[in-house]
Amino acid sequence: MLKEFREFAMKGNVVDMAIGVIIGGAFGKIVSSLVSDVLMPPIGLMMGKVDFSSLFLNLSGTPQPSLAAAKAAGAPTVNYGVFLQTVFDFIIIAFVIFVLVKQVNRFKKEPPAGPPTTKDCPQCLSTIPIKATKCAHCTSNV
Repeated sequence: MLKEFREFAMKGNVVDMAIGVIIGGAFGKIVSSLVSDVLMPPIGLMMGKVDFSSLFLNLSGTPQPSLAAAKAAGAPTVNYGVFLQTVFDFIIIAFVIFVLVKQVNRFKKEPPAGPPTTKDCPQCLSTIPIKATKCAHCTSNV
């Protein structure tokens, strides 16, 4: 059983997938930092000096000056600013992955086409197997 597991774990696809997950996790952290530290501050400045990470809706009914104060008081909050940053993270990551996959597929070689497996009947033009001697549609000899 241990030998089978080792063979499974050492297959190229499993190792490639593990490397992809590790690199994807690190890439996700980079994009999160890009969004929260580079993109969101200028967007917040253009929208009237808004800090998206501190946007929240207080559900407790007692006013709270900041998200940190609301959390410290144990007040229930809806943190829609953090949600917006997460949505921006996802959009950027999805776009970059789309571009990467598109480029990788561009460099992949198409497998050579094998010999044909079907042919057209000369009488009715239906598609039939290459080894057929009689058309299944019009019953003519081929």
